[in-house]
Parts: sequence; C-alpha cells; structure tokens
Amino acid sequence: MGRIKKMVKLTIDNRTLEVPAGTTVWQAAKSVGIDIPTMCYLEGTEHFTSCMICLVKDAKNGRFFASCSTPVSEDQIIISDDEETTESRRVALELLLSEHVGDCEAPCQLVCPAHMNIPLMNRLIAKGDFHEALKVVKRDIALPAILGLICPAPCEAGCRRKQVDEAVSICLLKRFSADEDLNSGKPYLPSIEPSSGKKVAIIGAGPAGLAAAYYLQVKGHQAVIFDQNDRAGGELLHIGNELLPAQIIDQEVAQILATGVQLRLKESIDTTQFALLQNKFDAIVVATGTVTDGNSAFGLKLAKAGIEADKSSYLTSLPTVFAIGNSLRASKLAVRSVGQGKEVATVIDNFFKTAEVTGYPERFNSKFGRLGEVEFIQYQKDSEASPRQKAGKEGFTREAAIREAKRCMHCDCRNPESCVLRELSDRYHAVQKRFQSDERQNVVKFIHREGIVYEPAKCIKCGICVRLTRQHQEEFGFTFIGRGFDVKVGVPFNESIQKGLEKTASIVAKACPTGALAMFAEEEQL
Repeated sequence: MGRIKKMVKLTIDNRTLEVPAGTTVWQAAKSVGIDIPTMCYLEGTEHFTSCMICLVKDAKNGRFFASCSTPVSEDQIIISDDEETTESRRVALELLLSEHVGDCEAPCQLVCPAHMNIPLMNRLIAKGDFHEALKVVKRDIALPAILGLICPAPCEAGCRRKQVDEAVSICLLKRFSADEDLNSGKPYLPSIEPSSGKKVAIIGAGPAGLAAAYYLQVKGHQAVIFDQNDRAGGELLHIGNELLPAQIIDQEVAQILATGVQLRLKESIDTTQFALLQNKFDAIVVATGTVTDGNSAFGLKLAKAGIEADKSSYLTSLPTVFAIGNSLRASKLAVRSVGQGKEVATVIDNFFKTAEVTGYPERFNSKFGRLGEVEFIQYQKDSEASPRQKAGKEGFTREAAIREAKRCMHCDCRNPESCVLRELSDRYHAVQKRFQSDERQNVVKFIHREGIVYEPAKCIKCGICVRLTRQHQEEFGFTFIGRGFDVKVGVPFNESIQKGLEKTASIVAKACPTGALAMFAEEEQL
C-alpha cells in the first residue's frame, strides 16, 4: 500500500478546508472556488514567481506572499480579498504596465467618436472580404455610407501611418465597404435578438436617433422613431445633394427600417404628448437636435449647452429618459451623434436587463503614444510600403481599396480580448502611468513563419514561454537574457525566432498572458 498523504487544515476567506501537504495556497483556494488572479502560473509547468498578482495576506502576521508558489501550512489563516490585497495587486499590475509598450486598441480606433474597429475593417478589405468588413463597420456605425461622404475623418488624425508618409484613407474605406454592400442587391441585415417585450420611443430621426433605433432593435427592443418632418434624416437633409445625395440617405434609412424599426413622420411631440409617451414606453431617447428653450426640452433639466444628462449613461433628470446628439451640445460631427446612439442603446439594454442605469462600459486601454523613427520599419513589417491611393468621385475601386487597406500598420494588439494583463487592469482599475518613466523600450517585431509575432516590449517576464520551450525540449527555446532590471526574454545566442520555436510556436503564443507572443488572426495573410 502507498503512503497516505498528510492532510493540512487551513482557512481561506473564512472557509476552512483540508488539502494534501505540498499543495500551494493558490491550488487550495481554487479547489473551493476562490479565484486568485495570476499571470505567471501555468498548470503543468514548474512554479516561477514573477508577476506578484497572486499576493495574499497571512491574517496572523499581516505579511503578503505569493500564493502560486507557497505551500499550505497547518492552521494558516489566509485573506485573499480585502482592501490591502486589492491595492497590492493594483500596484503589481501598475509596475508591470510601466514597462509594457503596447496598444490594446489602435490610436485611430480610440480617436474615432464611434470607436469603430478600424484595423479589423482594414484587414478584411485587404483580404478582399468586403462583406465581413461591412459587418465590422456596422457593429459601431449605423450609417456608414452617409458618414463616408460627410465625416471629416478625425480617426485619420490618430493614424500612425501619417508619421511615415500619409494616413490611411479610413473614411473612404468605410464608404467603400458601405457602397459595396448597398450596391450588392442584398444589403446586410444583422441578426436580431429575440424580442424583450420592451418598447423605446426615440424623438428625432437624425443621425443620433436613427443609430439609437438601429442598435436597440438589433438588441431585441422595439424602437419607434417620432419626427416632425416628412422625411427621416434630420440635419442630414440640409447638407445638399451634391455632397450627400438624397438617395444615400433613403437607402440607409431603409436598411434601418428593415430591422423592424418603426418610423412615424409628421408627428411633432410637445410636453403633453411627451408625458403620454412616458406612460406607453419603457424608455425614451431624446434626439431632437439643438434645444432652444424649455419647451423643446420637454421639461427636462437644462445645462448651458442643451439638455443636462450624465456623460456616461446619457440619463437625464427624469428616470428612463435619455438624451443624445445635438440635444446635449451642438456639434457638426455626425459621427459623434451616431456613436452616442450606439452607446445609449447599450445603456438602455443593460437597464432593461438589470433594472439599473450604469454608464457605457469602457475597457482598460494600454497606449504608448507616438512612434520613434527607429520604430517605423518595425510597424511597416505589418503593412505595404505603397503610397496613399487616390479615389475618384465614386470612391475607391476594389483594387485601390485593397491596396489602401494594406497600408494599415496593425497598431492594435493581436490579443485584445483574451489578454490577462488587460482583463486584470480592468478589474483592479490599474493606472498605466503611475510608475512610468520618461523613457521606454523601442518596439521590435519578430515574425515567425507559422504566423506568430513576438514583441519583446510587451513582455512582462512571466517565464511561461521559457518553461514551455524547456518542457517541450526545444533545441534553443526561449530564455532570460541579462540580469536585474535589464533582463529580457529571447532566443539564446542571438538565434532567430524560427530556431527558438521549432516545435512550440502556437503553444507559447496561446499561453502568453499579454500578447507579447501572439498568433496572426484569421483575416491576416503572411
């Protein structure tokens, strides 16, 4: 008979448990469903304490220790979740972020008022997948053909390609994807979520109101637009046919109505009718355009520029009444109104699901600013060196659109949704600049033939890739190079990334917690 393993009794967060001797505190906590975050731990590899995110507190002496590598001891009393442990993890994250040189989202996307995933659109167009590109656009922009003609393209001011030569023609590419769709004979219609039984009144059929209606309808809530005019479009109708043909407005409005949105024209809403709407609808969105007096604000509290509303949730002084677009503040940027329409739809959707009004969710974003000249060549590895393409009055041809889209330098992270560093920075409200110095590492990109990219400046030295390449007996593998603060992770003897990752390229990329090692996305081409 084998020896019976000694059991150790301890308490974690007021829960008493017994585990075999030699079990780590992290494993013990996991066995009873207590989640302790970590970035350097990987099941099946030896322990390597580096990230310090898994810190817990010994309640007897107040000391902190790494739970992923510390074995349990008899009668331990552990605290894994209080103000002090939360703060210690936040500090550990901020120290890691101080040396993490990477963008979760590309600068162009951050600058875009609608927060559209511009790099993904570009990559899909570059691949020739115009339908998928349009679907990406319409996740955030309900009126892409209209905005493709009138938007002043603030996103292009954030494009890093401008530092090399000229910005990517983002707005024209958006217009191209929209025109391709409208001219396809079968324009894209999103799948509609099951009906929630909720109804939302939208007052105003301008860009903000149309966008709000579109996204509410897609989320399963019946949207009904009221407008005093005989055509939908609001201020768009006054731009002029030469710049914005009426046909384009009508086509995009028709696409919104095709989702099931109801449009009631020649219906002017006054304060009496507004009160009736409050009784008939589960929420109201005011998207009337510029508010001139109290009457046009339906009795809502006013600020200096328009209706007073919470900046994050768009909630006004009345419960279940929201305000967006120029009713808040006069603006010539239709894309801002469209973005607010999308955001208020998300806020209202969450309200219907939780009975609480909370702000539009924003994720943590690592960013490092402008490129240094020595970094231009690194970013051009992900793009073509061709000049900015010229477009005629009708916009890009297919060939020109593909060439222009290939100029995008892929500034966004290849691992934005599953990045552990980003998720934990969100959870603990980490501040990236708390410990940042004035100098930073230069970005370098090593591209593996199997479609893996290694960016050392994003690396947090967790050691997972080092352990995995050793475990799989790579001839060279990855190792720690240097000592102290200057230590780096790379292939020994200055060998190439191909030599370092002969067997384990996809394995280490999937295990990397930061996107320092990442796989090419499906839409990318080697």
